[in-house]
Amino acid sequence: MLGLLGKKLGMTNIFDEKGRNVPVTLIEAGPCHVLQVKSKVTDGYDAIQVGFSQKKEKRTNRPDMARFKKVGIGPLRFVREIRVKDPSIFKVGQQITAEIFAKGDFLDVTGTSIGKGFQGGVKRWNWKGGPGGHGSMFHRAIGSIQSGARLGRVTKGHHMAGHLGTERITVQNLEIIDIDKDKNLVMVKGSIPGHKNSFLILAEARKRPKGFVRKKVVQATTKKSVKSAMKK
Repeated sequence: MLGLLGKKLGMTNIFDEKGRNVPVTLIEAGPCHVLQVKSKVTDGYDAIQVGFSQKKEKRTNRPDMARFKKVGIGPLRFVREIRVKDPSIFKVGQQITAEIFAKGDFLDVTGTSIGKGFQGGVKRWNWKGGPGGHGSMFHRAIGSIQSGARLGRVTKGHHMAGHLGTERITVQNLEIIDIDKDKNLVMVKGSIPGHKNSFLILAEARKRPKGFVRKKVVQATTKKSVKSAMKK
């Protein structure tokens, strides 16, 4: 599995080869730096820890700063783990760019949804609500919240008013419409969770469409290791 960290730049729409209007999201995918390589022998699973987006040293605590200096890079703002099939092709300090993806690939994009604060049940859970007439006195009220005197308490997990948004959401099977490998820009079809400039995790789709065949792309972390990675 291939993966990368990125940042949502915004949405727009384009016309494809057949003249259809397609909504797309522009993502700044990488460059990312490998901070740690994990394997089943040492950690029990295969993964790499990568970082994205530079930040100031004064906003970094000492333990993290020492860790970044050990790798030989500046402090990074967004650090996450990505599962991989073969961690041996990665090395600490290497750089991963948008070259690992190609036009026509499908991605699973994970982000944090926009927070909407405290909301009522109509907006949070799509309640139908009461009649809209003036004499109703029951428009968006909550109504009954328990199952009668037999239970004598509110059922656990009952849909009620509360905090809405700021949740980790993954959108599956987003097609890459276009890609600019020089600028590390990826354009995917459809919308993704989060506001502008929010951080994202881009991973190779687990449930690809039926009949999809992935194009042969460079599965390397640096330009120097292109030939060795293609041999593997």
